[in-house]
Amino acid sequence: MTSLHHFLFGVYPYICLAVFLMGSLARFDRDQYTWKSDSSQLLRKGQLRWGSNLFHIGILFLFFGHAVGLLTPHFFYEGFLDAAVKQRLAIYAGGTAGVICFVGLSMLLHRRIFDPRIRLTSHRTDIAILVILWVQLTLGLITLPYSYSHADGSAMLVLAEWAQRIVTFRPEASALVNMDWPYKVHLVLGMTIFLLFPFSRLVHVWSGFASVAYLVRPYQVVRSRRLGVPANPTNPAHPNQPR
Repeated sequence: MTSLHHFLFGVYPYICLAVFLMGSLARFDRDQYTWKSDSSQLLRKGQLRWGSNLFHIGILFLFFGHAVGLLTPHFFYEGFLDAAVKQRLAIYAGGTAGVICFVGLSMLLHRRIFDPRIRLTSHRTDIAILVILWVQLTLGLITLPYSYSHADGSAMLVLAEWAQRIVTFRPEASALVNMDWPYKVHLVLGMTIFLLFPFSRLVHVWSGFASVAYLVRPYQVVRSRRLGVPANPTNPAHPNQPR
């Protein structure tokens, strides 16, 4: 195992996670006016509707699918789900979601680059992050044939073991040495997206997850004030009450 390999899969993940968390907190604290998705819907919304919906449906499925698939220990499901079966489910479900996301992201990227009005109002980081996500998604789709060739689920177990060791602060990257190159590039670019997250429009993802809190927040009590009725009729000294 080379020093570069050890750095990319043993040290780099923690650098990306630290920048991801601390950078997001610092941006929210110092630059809340930039905490937005910069929607271009007013300029042209036809292609945006399809592209955005397909992209978000696909990316949310892929995000939670990767999180559950990589971070769930093998012993938790081995009694009722074989590793090979789980890998095939991941290939079919992830492949379907990946294609949906790819179509939506391609539409968004085409719209952002080839529409003159949207191109002029876009920041360089807007286009850059879309290109990086497109490349990352393409790499993910490239890994599907490699995953299918490992029908026993061995590749999935190696990747899951590495991810679980990272989150439990027990990094060990030696098992990744013999993995096929698309997996490695996919992992490195995925970690780099977390590194770039606080400096891009992706920070609005935090707000999307935070909006779930509205489901459990208490009801807001709103009372209307009728014209001609004092705000506090029981208080004779109230300044708005006629004397």
